[in-house]
Amino acid sequence: MTSFTNLTALSFKPLARAVMVLLLLASFLTLPGCSSKGSEGFDETANWPVERLFESGKAEMNAGAWQDAGTRFMAVEARFPFGPYAQQSLINLAYVQWKQGEPEMALATISRFQRQYPSHPGSDYMLFLRGLILFTPPSAALSFLTQQDPAERDPQALRESYESFDQLITRYPKSIYADDARARMNWLVNTMAENQVHTAAFYYERQAYVAAINRAQEVLTDYEGVPAAEEATYIIMMSYQKLNMPDMSKDFERVLLTNYPNTKLIEQGLDKNTYSFWNPLRYF
Repeated sequence: MTSFTNLTALSFKPLARAVMVLLLLASFLTLPGCSSKGSEGFDETANWPVERLFESGKAEMNAGAWQDAGTRFMAVEARFPFGPYAQQSLINLAYVQWKQGEPEMALATISRFQRQYPSHPGSDYMLFLRGLILFTPPSAALSFLTQQDPAERDPQALRESYESFDQLITRYPKSIYADDARARMNWLVNTMAENQVHTAAFYYERQAYVAAINRAQEVLTDYEGVPAAEEATYIIMMSYQKLNMPDMSKDFERVLLTNYPNTKLIEQGLDKNTYSFWNPLRYF
């Protein structure tokens, strides 16, 4: 006699087989929908060789389609992480991220490239690109509207930009980017000096004369020969006068007149607060 347990097992076998068949049919029916080009999440580049994927990224980059270009270059690096295509994709990705208005991501990509490929032939370009990103922050694009003086930008970014260009011309003096880097460094030196003069004038206007002297003195010692040195010398002269130190004040007056015999600062004084609307210092 067949036991109850055996009867139950026998009765469930056909049902189990039927369920499995239905599940298999359902999975086959859903496959065409997942693989169709119009379905969400479909990646047409999934089976592309590295050459085609990279060239597609270059074409998108040249067309200014930054987002699509970035996607292609990231795919190259992810799928083919070794070799020249991955390395060049990382270089291109940094440029694309900058053009897309994502400077922080671009700088992070450059740092990663420099860590991974310290001796790469494109290292000079990456130093140049880093300097360029810091040289032209997003706010600079609106400077025609805001009328912000470049010397009012973040001095840390200006210094880091200068350091990148300096590394470039030191390590790769014959690089095709070296002459451009030198020209930008000259501009940066003048701008950083003007930034110090702005700060010194800010302290002077608020009667913080020692702080004003210190900032102005940095212009004379760190940025010798820049146009901003005239105002820096005048601020030092006037600060010593306000501190009731006439001998020191006279010394710097002689320096001012010797180096700038046609100066109008002694007659006219400093311009009144010229900080742009966007500079927070103007509110103090």
